[in-house]
Formats: sequence, structure tokens, C-alpha cells
Amino acid sequence: MTTDAPSSTSDSPWPVRVVSQKIGAWIGKLGWIWVDGQVAQITRRPGTNTVFLTLRDPSADLSLTVTTNRDVVDLGAPGLTDGARIVVHARPEFYAARGSLSLRADEIRQVGLGELLARLEQLKKLLAAEGLFDRARKRRLPFLPSKVGLITGRASAAERDVLTNARRRWPTVDFRVINVAVQGTSAVPQIIDALAVLDRDETVEVIVLARGGGSTEDLLPFSDEALCRAVFACRTPVVSAVGHETDVPLVDFVADVRASTPTDAAKRVVPDLADEFRLIGQAKQRLDRAMSGLLDREQHRLDAIRSRPVFARPLTMVEHRASDVTQLRDRATRSLSHRLDRASTELEHTLARLRTLSPLATLERGYAIVQRPDGAVVRAAADVTPGDEVRVRVASSSFTATVSGPASGNSEG
Repeated sequence: MTTDAPSSTSDSPWPVRVVSQKIGAWIGKLGWIWVDGQVAQITRRPGTNTVFLTLRDPSADLSLTVTTNRDVVDLGAPGLTDGARIVVHARPEFYAARGSLSLRADEIRQVGLGELLARLEQLKKLLAAEGLFDRARKRRLPFLPSKVGLITGRASAAERDVLTNARRRWPTVDFRVINVAVQGTSAVPQIIDALAVLDRDETVEVIVLARGGGSTEDLLPFSDEALCRAVFACRTPVVSAVGHETDVPLVDFVADVRASTPTDAAKRVVPDLADEFRLIGQAKQRLDRAMSGLLDREQHRLDAIRSRPVFARPLTMVEHRASDVTQLRDRATRSLSHRLDRASTELEHTLARLRTLSPLATLERGYAIVQRPDGAVVRAAADVTPGDEVRVRVASSSFTATVSGPASGNSEG
């Protein structure tokens, strides 16, 4: 890999020794500071009073070398062992020749259990104030997860308890197990990485964080702030099953479900097949009883309906109605016949009056109607002149005649 050469004098590169010297000068300005960490390794060189400690950050994959005197260790932290939590009063030193950073300590204090618990209580209040323990955000576990993620120690009793009890309850349950360190300086980073892997797996529907019992110091990784925040950030529901029932690390408050033991976690993540069959049987029995009760009630209802007189002799109502229909029909027939007779009589009287007033009846009595050719009725002798043809209508027929002259009396021409 190559870079372009500097374009001006002001951009000219610094020698490594200059950079190292400047870094060392800046670090030297820090002065004496208190540093908190966990002892990852203790090295005592025979024949010298110098002791080298590897001090590791419990929440990050980061460590520093601490150099001190044997008397400082024996006075401040007698019996110091790997994994102990200490606080050192030290001055950062940067070795320009090697480009390395270390701490030179003049005082070491081993953090006691009381101080650890006080710090945990302070951290607990901080996380609670930020809402990491809020019950409203805790999610319900799926009834039957397609796959369960398990984070635990390799070949541990906790792993055996979870797998054995879960498969005893639901034989086909599928697990994705990630083995990590569950105590010591590397526990927190490994657990956080395993959480991230399982949370990205779309097939994992619930994650179990399991560990067996231990001392308060052994369970410290599960009260680490970084781990608590990682559990809080998971999209997948997390079950905490750390230690015994009396052990309550901070991750228990952050997790969606807290199991008292790894065995209890197995009971919470999957249902019991035998219990489900029993519940199904009970539900079937309740359904059978409900259906039998419903059928019995409906049968009694039908029997009560069928026992009523109208259903015992269904033709009785029809016969009563048939008699009513016959009476109504006879009444209607009589009324209609009476009206028809009265109308026929009135019609005959009207016809007789019409016949009496009809011109035809007048003609039948010997009268005739004389009409001119244009159809006008001759009403007087003056309406015609001699020689006119007229039409004479009598009762049965009509004929034509010629007017010969004025008539004397009532004779025709």
C-alpha cells in the first residue's frame, strides 16, 4: 500500500521517534490516577521485588500491564489471585522505544465483597432509572418456539439441565447452543458476542442465558453493565437462568423472563407435551359435556313443543279453519247471488223503459219516418216539393217514394 508524497513542507512526515515522544509527553501529563479492573494474570519474577499484573477491563476486550513492587501487593492485596477485582493508584507510562503503554502502581486495593455489592447497587439504580427494568417493555415468550438459542458454559450442568428437561417436556424442540466462558475476564465479551449472533438468527425465537450456581464474585459477569445493555437491546426475548433461586444478578432484572434455575428455564421456554395432551383431553371432555347438554336441552324443548295440543292433533286447527272458510264462502255466495238478482231485475226494468221510449216501438205502432236524400227528417209538408224522392222507414224495413204534390189530409203521395 502506497501513499502520495507530501505536497508541501508543512505536510512533511514526522519521524516515528518524534511521534512516540509526543505521545509519551501527552500521556505523562495525566499524572497519578485510580484505575479499576480485574486481574487476568500475576507474574512474580524470582529474585526481584517487581510484580507484573495484567489488568483487564471486565466489560471490554482490553488490558494493560501494571508494574509494582512486591511490598505494594503484599500490603494492599495479600493473597491476590487471578480474577480478583482491584483498584490501583498508578501513573501511566509510555515507552517510546517500544511504543507500549503500561501503569506503574504505588498502591493496590483489593475490592471487597461489600464494596462490590455497593457498586452493583449503584449500577442497579442507574439502570432502573434509565428504564432497563421496566416491566412494560418485557415481551411474552412464544408458546412453542421453532428454535431456542442457549448461551452457557461448555459441557456444564446448566447446559445439561436445560437440554434434558426441555426435550423431556417437548421431544422435538430444536436448540442452537453457543458455549462461552461464564466467569472470568473473557466471560462478558463472549456472552455479548453470542447474544448478537443468536439475535441475528431469524429462526431463533427465544434466547436462554444459563449458568449454574457460584459465589458472588463468580456471578459478577452477569451483573456487568455492558451485558445488561446488550440484553436490553436484543430484539429476541431473553430468559435469564443464572445461579440458584437466591442469586439475583442484574441481568435478571433486564431479561424478559427470570428463571430461578436452568431447569426452571427449560420449563418456561417449551410447554409440557403430557400437560398439553391432558389439557386437550379436558377440553374435549368439556366440549362433549357442553354438546350433550345442548342436545338434551333441545330434545326436551322439542318434546315439550310436540306435546302441545296443536301438534298432538294438528288437523284440529285445519278443521276449524275449514269450517270458517266454508261459512265465509257460503255467505259470499249468498251475498253475490242476491246482488246479481237485484241487478238483473233493475236491468229488466231499464230495458222495458228503453223499449217503451224507443223509436222502433213507435214505428211498430204504424208510424213511419220520412227522410230527404240528404238524411234530414221531413217534419212538415213544406220541407219537400213535388217530385222529390224521399226515404220512408217503417218498423220492419224502408222504401223510397216520390212526392207528387201537396197532400190533402194525411194521405201519402
